[in-house]
Parts: sequence; C-alpha cells; structure tokens
Amino acid sequence: MSRGVEWDIDPTLDRVRDLVDVLGEPQRSYPVIHVAGTNGKSSTARLIEALLRERGLRTGLYTSPELTTLRERIAIDGEPISEDRFVEVYEDVRPYVDLIDAKNDAKLSFFEVLTAMAFAAFADAPVDVAVVEVGMGGSWDATNLADGVVAVITPIGLDHTAYLGDTVEEIAAEKAGIIKPGQIVVMEQQPLPAAEVLLRRIGEAGSLAAREGIEYGVVHRDVAFGGQMITVRGLHGEYDEIFLPLFGEHQASNAATALAAVEAFASGAPTRGEHNLEAATRIAAGEDYTGGGEGQLDPALVRSGFAKSGSPGRLEVARTGPTVLIDSSHNPVGMEATVNTITESFGFTRLVGVLAIAADKDIAGVLDQLEPVVAELVVTRNSSPRSLSAEELGEVAEGTFGPERVHVVDRLDDAIDRAIGLAEETGEYRGAGVLITGSVTTAGEARTLLRVGEGR
Repeated sequence: MSRGVEWDIDPTLDRVRDLVDVLGEPQRSYPVIHVAGTNGKSSTARLIEALLRERGLRTGLYTSPELTTLRERIAIDGEPISEDRFVEVYEDVRPYVDLIDAKNDAKLSFFEVLTAMAFAAFADAPVDVAVVEVGMGGSWDATNLADGVVAVITPIGLDHTAYLGDTVEEIAAEKAGIIKPGQIVVMEQQPLPAAEVLLRRIGEAGSLAAREGIEYGVVHRDVAFGGQMITVRGLHGEYDEIFLPLFGEHQASNAATALAAVEAFASGAPTRGEHNLEAATRIAAGEDYTGGGEGQLDPALVRSGFAKSGSPGRLEVARTGPTVLIDSSHNPVGMEATVNTITESFGFTRLVGVLAIAADKDIAGVLDQLEPVVAELVVTRNSSPRSLSAEELGEVAEGTFGPERVHVVDRLDDAIDRAIGLAEETGEYRGAGVLITGSVTTAGEARTLLRVGEGR
C-alpha cells in the first residue's frame, strides 16, 4: 500500500513486464479468460469462475477492487487466499520487486505488484484456468501481460474519463487492447460506437467474435424469489430452467456472457503448447466454434453452477424489515441498471437512498437516475480519500432532489441508521426499503457495518 494509490495510472507495461519475466512468466502457466469493460466485469468474472469450478476445474480468480479484504482479489477455487498464503506470496515476489525497482526511476505500483502476486499464486497452486478481471482500461493494465484464450468485453460506457478518454470510442479502444490474435472474443451488447471499435480490433487481430444478441443471448427470463429464472441460448445450444440468484436484466446478460465464455473456452482453448492463433485457425475450419459441437455444456452443470453463484455488493439484500440493499454502482449506466432492477424486482412503496461516491464520478448523472425512485436521499462519505464530502455532495444533490428530500450525515454508519429510520417512519416495513450505493468502497463498508456474510 505504500506504493501509492491504485488510481494513479502510469501508462506503461515495461516495469511489470520486467517483473513477470524475472518471475518466470507465471501467467503463461495456465490458460486465462480475460474480462474487460465498464460495468459488470466482476459479476461476469465470478459467474465464469462458478461455471468453470462446477466443471471440476481448479480455478484462479483475480478481481478488483475488494469489498472487505485485499485477499478477496486473489481467489483459488472460489475462496480468497489465506492471510498466511498472502504473506508468503508477497515475500516470494518481494526480492524481484526490489530488483526491478532498483532498475527504474519509478517504483512498481501497488496494482502491478498485486497482479504479479496473483499470477504467481495461480501458478504455484497450480490452477487449471484463471479468470482475470482488468483493473482499469485494458491496453496499459498490468493484467494485459496475460494472453487470454478467451477475451470478454462487458458493456462499455463513460467512466474514468480522466485516464481513459472523454468519448465511448476512446474508452472502447483502450479496453480493446486486451484483444489478441487468435482469441475468441465474447462481446456483450455495446453502444454502437463501442461495438464498431471492438469489431474493427477483432478483425485486425484475426480473432473470432461471439456477439450477444447474435451468436448468443438471453431467450427468456422471469422474476423469481431471490433472483430470476432464465433461458439462455449459448454458442452451442439452449439452456433452460436456470435459476440465477442475482437480480436484473443486466445480470441475466452477464450470465449469458459467462456461459458463452465457458463454452468458448471448452471448445476453443489451445491445447498444451498450441498458440492462440493456431487454435483459432483450427476452430474456424469447422462449421461452428468447435467444428463438432463439443463446446456444449451439461445443462445440469450450468444450472448447478449458476445456482451456487453470487456477486457480493451487487444489489445484495443485507437485511429485511425494512429491506436494505447494498449496491456498488458508481456511474450513470450502472445506476440506471440498478434502478430498473429495483423497479422490476422489489416493488417498494417507499425507498430511501444512502449515497457516498467518489468526487471524480459523474455525480449529476447518478443523481438523475436515482431521483425518480428514491423518496429521500441521505448523503454521506466513505473512508476513501476520493470520496466527496457529505456537505459538498449534499449541495449537488439538492439541485436534483430539492433541499427538503436531502439529508447530510457525515459518517456512513450514522447515515445508514438515519436512512433505516426514515424508511420505517410510515410503519410499512414490507413496502419500505433502503438502497446503499455509490461505489465499491461504500458497498464494502456497508457490508461490514451490517455484518453481511458473517458466519457463512
């Protein structure tokens, strides 16, 4: 952590490439499914990992940021590595980190070191496959030293504009950097400008595109208690009667994308010693992705894997009476999906919001999405130095909600108590709800304060 804040980006892979080189390129010890995008990356990565693990494979999962503990970011077989193992991995790589630091004017960053630790931990395990989520962007992200056999692109929108560009096209070009020659690229539905950039890059790389709504997609879905029932058309067949314990159309799309990615991996992963491009040539020679349909998964396996899946901090029910939801949405596109899902799945008669958000986000856009469904808004801050102060956030929120609907509370714990009290004022516990949102940090701290997951 002394290596600086995670969001201070230096757009070069030179240092971290030198580090993994002296570590023996651990990221090449196992096949990788690489996940980039603006929204839905972590959920999709977790869903992919759940299906792979259900197939009997030993999995590595690298995600960011964490909700509660840094160890969450490096998971093996669905569990964060232990405290002892985290320390062991750090001590193993530290001499090499010091070596590379000595060669350069700037030290390796926090994220670069953590990514190298994940690569090394997965190689030591060893895992059969790693699912690796991009931290930010794509081209210059430290995870891009891994050549994924499957690349997954979740929906792209405006976020991190100070680092990635001011337009969807610029951001898409940065995220398209994870697309390598010979990959199968599973692409969730995109805004047209982003889709054009991605498809152009796929063509230049000689990769294969699997597009949501064309090669795969959600056929049908119904709201169900605790989630939804979905039917998905994959790359090799249709899978029905799938219970997904996640809410919303966007999560159904994430599940379909995860399924397509695992089908693509099952059918198109290079054999040992085979290059991605050779594998793509072999696959493309067939009538479909496999030339024989062997990529279709066991429907019972798909049902079981998804039923066991989860995505903490993504419209997670923390308590009932009144219902308290925790969500990590932090940009207008993500908040729109959250609001649509709440409207579809919960039917609150009174919803109180708690918002703590980073100062560099499109706060006005987030507030515009919340205003139609949130009766009253409690604004606060989280522990991140990026978080906008409660007072400043209150001033912005009053412009959207009006001063009578905005409550300024300095601390997150007090803000949650205030929101629950406001929700309970009518005495209609069944129809009242609280939404705690604004960032992954907000969601993680709310989970801790409300003791979500303890004893599980």
